[in-house]
Amino acid sequence: MALTDTQIKKARCIEKPVKMFDGDGLFLHLMPTGSKIWRVAYRVGGKQKMLTLGKYPEITLSQARGLCLEARKKLATGADPVVARRAEVKARESANENNFEAVARAWWWHWKAGRTSDHHVAQTLRRLVADVFPRIGTRPIAEIEAPELVEMAKEIEKRGAGELAKRSLQTCSQVFRYAIANGKARRNPAVEIRPSDVLKARKVENYARVGAGELPPLMRKVEAYKGKPTTRLAMKLMALTFVRTGELIGAKWSEFNLDAARWDIPGERMKMKTPHVVPLSSQAIDVLKTLHTITGDRELLFPGERDHARPMSNNTILKALEIMGYKHQMTGHGFRGIASTVLHEHGFEHAHIEAQLAHAERNSVSAAYNHAVYLPQRAAMMAWWGTFIESAARGNVVPLRKLTA
Repeated sequence: MALTDTQIKKARCIEKPVKMFDGDGLFLHLMPTGSKIWRVAYRVGGKQKMLTLGKYPEITLSQARGLCLEARKKLATGADPVVARRAEVKARESANENNFEAVARAWWWHWKAGRTSDHHVAQTLRRLVADVFPRIGTRPIAEIEAPELVEMAKEIEKRGAGELAKRSLQTCSQVFRYAIANGKARRNPAVEIRPSDVLKARKVENYARVGAGELPPLMRKVEAYKGKPTTRLAMKLMALTFVRTGELIGAKWSEFNLDAARWDIPGERMKMKTPHVVPLSSQAIDVLKTLHTITGDRELLFPGERDHARPMSNNTILKALEIMGYKHQMTGHGFRGIASTVLHEHGFEHAHIEAQLAHAERNSVSAAYNHAVYLPQRAAMMAWWGTFIESAARGNVVPLRKLTA
């Protein structure tokens, strides 16, 4: 006699498991624990076997009958329902392992090991979860095509996040490269797209900075800054080296060789992901020696105030400049623009300046980029720049004669 929902709901067993049969081998297995499990009994090659369908009420009576019928159809073709079920589960698991989200998370774990900024690492995953996974996360990574990425990027752009849309495409490209390297995809559809072809051009933002003629009062205010000594020294070192803010605040003492007068920034801390050499002027070395008396016993030059294992905030220098009266007039990044302008005006070679700014293009043509390119010329240029900044701090900047390399 076939089972009914009322029977199933009321059914209980106290000591031993009980089987309630429905027909065609389908039965409900009652357990003393209260569990009710659907199973199908069948024979293959003369052997008794059993296929578990799932628990009641997650699997209803009608659903269990449908699954039993499917199993019987497979049995009629000579297939073993248990073996077929295992193959289906394995196929689903394999598909899930190779969808974009699974591969992207694996890439993220691999990629984050070389990052120094916990904020950047967390933000990258948040962007994937918020903007990328909802659109292509469940898609097998090997089947994703360029138009899908374009649609994803345009959806992000619609909410006014054009730069984020561009970065999402770049991150996707990294995920596809990882997939190719690990045998999960054969091509990278992201490289078939130029963001400029599908996204609106954004207005280039110029970082606020004072003119070269305003350096003397700025440098005097830096010298007289009454905040934390490490912040004052950070501003001085930024002025003397004109590196990017992130490169400065993440600096480690192990990167410096004061005897050789050079600072070797590893590629993982550079925007272009290639190592960079900063020749140190005598003025920069003096700043570093002073700073060493404060933080020399730690890994970082500029450790955070609360957590010494993490660098100072990106906004520390900006806030200090605001306190000094330069809000909306000067940023830490502004020192790079001032240096570029002054060095060009005083006749230094454009290629040498660009190399020191780490603007040299890294692409497939220049894959073997030499991070020490023009090093003798750059060392002479940085020595000149150190004297220029020192003169500015004294308030008597005059056109200095260019040093010859």
